Amino acid sequence: MRLPCETLACFLLMFSFATEGTIPKDIIWGTLGQDIYLNISEFTGSKAIEEIRWATKESSIARLRNNKQEYFQLNGSYEIFENGTLKIKRLMRNFSNTYKVTVYNTAGALELEKYFYLEVLEMVSKPNLFWDCSNTTLTCEVVRGTDPQLTLYLNGKYVTKHEKIITHKWTTDSSMTFKCTATNHVSEKYIEAVVNCAGKGLGIFLIVGICVGGFVLIVFVVLLICYVSKRKKRNSRRSDEELEIRAPRPATEERARKLPPLPTSAPASAAASPPPPPPAHGSQAPGHRPLPPVHRAQQQKQKRPPPAGTQVYQQRGPPLPRPRVQPKPPPHGAVDNSN
Repeated sequence: MRLPCETLACFLLMFSFATEGTIPKDIIWGTLGQDIYLNISEFTGSKAIEEIRWATKESSIARLRNNKQEYFQLNGSYEIFENGTLKIKRLMRNFSNTYKVTVYNTAGALELEKYFYLEVLEMVSKPNLFWDCSNTTLTCEVVRGTDPQLTLYLNGKYVTKHEKIITHKWTTDSSMTFKCTATNHVSEKYIEAVVNCAGKGLGIFLIVGICVGGFVLIVFVVLLICYVSKRKKRNSRRSDEELEIRAPRPATEERARKLPPLPTSAPASAAASPPPPPPAHGSQAPGHRPLPPVHRAQQQKQKRPPPAGTQVYQQRGPPLPRPRVQPKPPPHGAVDNSN
């Protein structure tokens, strides 16, 4: 019983890839998103060729037989030319694989069998280069790319090599030219920069000093404002206390103005005249005791109005205390009459 053609082809394909370890293969690097050509350099086209077949481990891709193209992958990603070259369009990461080409002559004999290992890589981005003069450190890094390799040069001389990021510390203060190169198998980009940190260390200390001085000045201004506000509060409190002390004086003066004027002293003629003699003991009305001379004089002073043209002095402010009047002893005649 014979196997179907397709089943036999699959069997032969699997068998051929099982023995690929003994056959040399070329490593091809492809760029992500771009096209690539797999060329058969050993095939010159001078011999009569009947069939050229391309395949991977999983399935057949395309076939050129009697100058007629036949594709087993209908996604439009492959194209085969008359010289046997295979074109792969718009490479994606899943296109990384082992590709096999077989060439048969018109007699059906195998003319060529070759393997290509295709690896799809992303191009590297331009590296970033930055430095810090305060700690004399330079850093170079790359953001995108498959398996990037960074190389650092100082004034044209090789310094170091690393993947994705490089950190370098220099020891000189003179002007330096750095070059950082990012590479992989499909791309290469670089960046150059001149670093001159002479005198910039003092600038850092100057900035720090300015910051500290500004902070001290702000603290001083805040303390001064607090002191002034407290001083104003203290002065306002003191003025309020003085107003409270001075407030009763106008009320006292107003009350003194409302009091009646004090009587003035009697004229000198009236003061010089002797008091009238007391009445005899027998002439007193029964039930009435004669007043002492002092009280009679006070009553007379209160009843007599001041003469016309006499200026009356009114004391301002609270009334002064009046002197206590000592009672005068009665005359001797009155004592005798009482006896």
